[in-house]
Amino acid sequence: MGEECVKTPYEDDTKRPYQDETTTTERIPPPKKPLLRNLYAYLCIILLFVNYFLAQYDKFILSYFQTSVLADLSLSSTQYGLLSGYATGIVYAILALPIAFLSDYTSARVWVLCVTAAWWSLCVIFQSLANNFGQLFCARLGMGIGQASVEALSISLISDLVGWRNVFIGESVLYVGVYIGEAISGQIATAFTETGTSWRIALRAIGITGCVVAVVLRLVLREPKRRESLVQMSARRHGDGIAQHLSDIPRHAPGSSKLDAAKSDLMATFSYILRMNSFWLLVLSAGFRQLSGNVFGYYMPSYLGTTYSSHTEIFSRYGIIVGVVGSTAVLSGGILTCILWPRTKLTPIYLTAIGGMISSLFVLLMVFSRDIANGSQDRGIKILYGVMSLAYLTAELWLGCLFALVALLLPPRYKTFGLAIWGSVQVLIYSSGPQIIGLALMDEETTTESYRRATQLCLAVIIPLGYWIAGIGFLFAVPLVERDLREEFVVGVLSRRRKVGAAVFAIVLGAVVVTLFVVSLVYQA
Repeated sequence: MGEECVKTPYEDDTKRPYQDETTTTERIPPPKKPLLRNLYAYLCIILLFVNYFLAQYDKFILSYFQTSVLADLSLSSTQYGLLSGYATGIVYAILALPIAFLSDYTSARVWVLCVTAAWWSLCVIFQSLANNFGQLFCARLGMGIGQASVEALSISLISDLVGWRNVFIGESVLYVGVYIGEAISGQIATAFTETGTSWRIALRAIGITGCVVAVVLRLVLREPKRRESLVQMSARRHGDGIAQHLSDIPRHAPGSSKLDAAKSDLMATFSYILRMNSFWLLVLSAGFRQLSGNVFGYYMPSYLGTTYSSHTEIFSRYGIIVGVVGSTAVLSGGILTCILWPRTKLTPIYLTAIGGMISSLFVLLMVFSRDIANGSQDRGIKILYGVMSLAYLTAELWLGCLFALVALLLPPRYKTFGLAIWGSVQVLIYSSGPQIIGLALMDEETTTESYRRATQLCLAVIIPLGYWIAGIGFLFAVPLVERDLREEFVVGVLSRRRKVGAAVFAIVLGAVVVTLFVVSLVYQA
């Protein structure tokens, strides 16, 4: 791809209008050779990938041990839904915002990431020591506090570490952690099942490893210089004065206090996001897309394990497919976006929308694979492995390239905070999936055939429905993204209609979250 598309933040020390001295407090001396610059950037990305992988490992490891965890701690299906849904989701969504804003305001993204990574790793160890639902619930709440910043901070840092086109590949490398996490979880689950080792050992091991990685990350990574957003770059080319307007974000009154300055920054960032034409439709669509993925990750392994009970290797094969095919797909999405950039900037949206719709058909074949084989586990599992590979290949092109595009559209100095808003809204949407399934299965015994059938129905409805709602939403967002790339949202007064719409969106989302959470608490009591 050449040196011109692997430009690191250290190649140009020209002061940007929106930057101040706090932006690069920990900048290391720039290496003299481009090769060293590139090696350093990708070493940092690999470390961020490892840290993100560890977060994903704990997120999904319980799904492989669902049966043993339920039996060991005497948990109900509703309680498991709380642990895999809003138990961490609400905490994540709420605390991601102040953590991200603090990291941007202090220009200490690396410090914040490392401290929170060490914290959630300790909470993972505490989960392994839990003896009842209350203890496990509190430990997962603590884990949610630490993990609240992982994704937003990682995306933000990578978007400043490498050049424009390679941002998409860099972000895709980060999201390989999702699939490697599931893959290794499957291998470990299989090994532990065959040896009779407790699920608690897996959590302790990952917690200790996480603490070590947090220390290494802090020793290696330094705060990179912030790059311009896509809007600023386009505005400079057009010379229409919009770049100067953008440089005023945030604007501080002379002699203002730090508290006033922080408030000004906060309001300016919210105003920027509210002005965007595409942001809210994109985040709503991504939330439904993540809802399907969340339900898939938490319930599909255990469902397939009971459906194909005579095949003890299924978790291992499942993990291999997720790891190999999922990683290949997400990297392919990043590479394809890089190749087509800048001829088209909408590749991530089309990959997400169309890929998810196609994948929904293969997901249905997965769920009913044994029924298609007339109840034969031997024939059904062959169908399963084939359609599962196709499902991941078509569905998982999107994560790295889409999130990179969003990061490049946000205001540079406060993009971590913008990404936290993006992530928090998605969390509140997709955490409802396990919550809904937990309520639907609350009257079913986990070891019965009726429980398996009820789970089958939930998976067959929720996952494809989420894919299609997301796909339609992303396609409708295409002209809105094009308008944002033309900077039509930057200047002018924020309309009353836009403010009211955002308030209604927040109220409806909050009402759904509170209702589901309260109902789940009532039924698990």
